[in-house]
This record gives sequence, C-alpha cells and structure tokens, in this order.
Amino acid sequence: MPQVETLTEEQRSTDDLAGMYLTFDLDQEHYGIGILTVREIIGITEITKVPRTPSFVRGVINLRGKVIPVIDMRAKFDMDSIEYDKATCIIVVEATVDGGRPIEIGVIVDGVDEVLNFTASDIEPSPSLGAAIDTQFILGIGKANDQV
Repeated sequence: MPQVETLTEEQRSTDDLAGMYLTFDLDQEHYGIGILTVREIIGITEITKVPRTPSFVRGVINLRGKVIPVIDMRAKFDMDSIEYDKATCIIVVEATVDGGRPIEIGVIVDGVDEVLNFTASDIEPSPSLGAAIDTQFILGIGKANDQV
C-alpha cells in the first residue's frame, strides 16, 4: 500500500519557495529574489523623477522604449542612502499588481552576487517579528554557505 505523506502548512509553504534565487546585497546583507521573476540586470542609468511619489520611488527609466518604474530598495527598507558606485545596479523584475496584472519594475541594489538553488530544507518560514512590523515582503529565510 502506498504511503501518503501529509504536509503541514509550514512544510507546504517552504516547499513552494524552493528554487533558484538571484542574490543581491543591501547594506552588507544578502537578499534573494526568485530567478523566474528577473528579466535583466542593468547598470545605473538616468532616472526621471516623478512628482508626488513615495520617497522610495526614484522615478522611471526608458528601457528600449518601455517606461519602467524604479524603486530604491535601501529607501524602501529604511536603510541609510549611499552614493551609487560601479557595483550598484538595477534588477528589472516582473511583479504582479491589481489582482495579477504583470508589470516590470526596476529595483536598485548595492550589487548582485550569484544565483543559488535553495531546497525546501534550506528555507525556513518568515519569522513573526511582532504585529507592528510589516514582514509581507519576506517569503522565507534561506540558509546557504553557512550564512542566512
């Protein structure tokens, strides 16, 4: 008789997170974004400011005739701003908004590291940091090369 394995909600959620991630740096910490959402990586280019947008929205860029909004991840995460250097880049990703409508956005990061493959056992669910702290952008905590 075949064995049927019942997964807990926690196991199901980390199983869903397994896969390839592009890792990048912000303020000497490592973050990752699902590689399937990454469209391209470009150097810092001229960004046109857009009035009355949140402070983390740096503006828009023209990428081969397509207007792409650009978000500064340091500002989004309330980190100190720094001068852009040769490692600073924009990761163009596909995101979904308004009930699933796909859009491309650029995110400014300090630098890109590498692509890592995470298994379900490498990922722990996002921690509860308290009701007053918004952790909706944290899908999970990955462990790779003895680092978190």
